[in-house]
Amino acid sequence: MIKIAISAETTIDLTEEILERFDIKTVPYSVCLGDEVRWDGELSNEELVEYVNKTKTLPKTCAVNREQFREHFEKLLKDYDAVIHFALSSELSSAYNNAVAEAETLKNVFVLDSRSLSSGIGLLAIYGRKLADTGYSPKEIYEKCLKRVPYVQVSSALKRVDYLYLGGRCGMLSLLGANILRIRPQIIIREGKIYSGKKYRGKFEHVVKQYVRDTLNEFCDPDLSIAVVAYTTAPKDIVKYAENALKERGFKEVFVVRAGATVTSHCGEECLGVYYINDGGKS
Repeated sequence: MIKIAISAETTIDLTEEILERFDIKTVPYSVCLGDEVRWDGELSNEELVEYVNKTKTLPKTCAVNREQFREHFEKLLKDYDAVIHFALSSELSSAYNNAVAEAETLKNVFVLDSRSLSSGIGLLAIYGRKLADTGYSPKEIYEKCLKRVPYVQVSSALKRVDYLYLGGRCGMLSLLGANILRIRPQIIIREGKIYSGKKYRGKFEHVVKQYVRDTLNEFCDPDLSIAVVAYTTAPKDIVKYAENALKERGFKEVFVVRAGATVTSHCGEECLGVYYINDGGKS
């Protein structure tokens, strides 16, 4: 049987245990804290938050460049017959275009635009691995995963909008209004882009509970094989609530992961999301 590598950038935000279990290989983004350059996956969220609180400046994140992709793909092709790479949404990063440019110079490298971020990418990559282990060809895997892209449900509830303000994604009036009125916005991924969703008010604990209920009600035809709870920072009891809510909905496996530094740089502290593929498992 052909040996297929499943690949992604570190923005896949899966734990080392999950990556090892599904044999998913990653290549890192870089994160710049002023003049200091760190790799996504090595820089902790606590260090990142400390930097932002001290400097009132967001770190700069850098997409995987062509040279990195070439080295990554060539290394994988020494041990595998083909590579399927799941890239961060092309609407959010140049990584997809960089990966495609290098893949075109090599044989048997397929690059899929996930139109997603964080562990939404991970859900597709895990599906790809399951197909590979079942014996599908690289082209068949690519095509079947591509069909599921529009159904990946990725959204999050935010406690604060400070990082969105620092990143130029909301204005001063929105920042002041959110702080005074205790507005907790939802962000959603649609067609590869980040949009503002519902606006909640109150304590973050209550907001997360309502957000999770709303998400499960709105996206009500899930593939119940896997769901993910992804967070930047959050109290343990809130994370546990989201995990239990997904289990009660009937998901067979619920992975709890922490978003890496790249995603945290844009979403900030106390951000929690639930992700799953909303196609009833029919694909």
